[in-house]
Amino acid sequence: MNPPDKFLDRWVRRFACAFRGLGWVLSHEPSGRVHAVGAILAAAMGLWLRITALEWAVLALACGSVIGAEALNTAIEKLADRVSTEREEAIRLVKDTAAGGVLAVTLGAVGTGLGIFGPRLWTMIWE
Repeated sequence: MNPPDKFLDRWVRRFACAFRGLGWVLSHEPSGRVHAVGAILAAAMGLWLRITALEWAVLALACGSVIGAEALNTAIEKLADRVSTEREEAIRLVKDTAAGGVLAVTLGAVGTGLGIFGPRLWTMIWE
């Protein structure tokens, strides 16, 4: 059995790698930057509209899901580009499907935002 300090060191390294990958997506991928800005705007709206704790939890899950999906999409695209530089139908399908996954999660997050912010904004505008 490994000593506890080695166990902790391995987990610290794993988290460091994960944060490095996430940082790369958010700083180098245009879509990653767009999603990060969207998450910041959603948080600003949450603060402005004083959403509840449960709404914060749902909003965090939605934003995290979009950014996580974008990170997975980026990883799939990079790997597919490494596997083949040729135009192949299978590679195109893999990349399109991964991008479709990001789109699905993003549409769900937009729906979540509308559900949380919509009624408050509607009340502010029409009352």
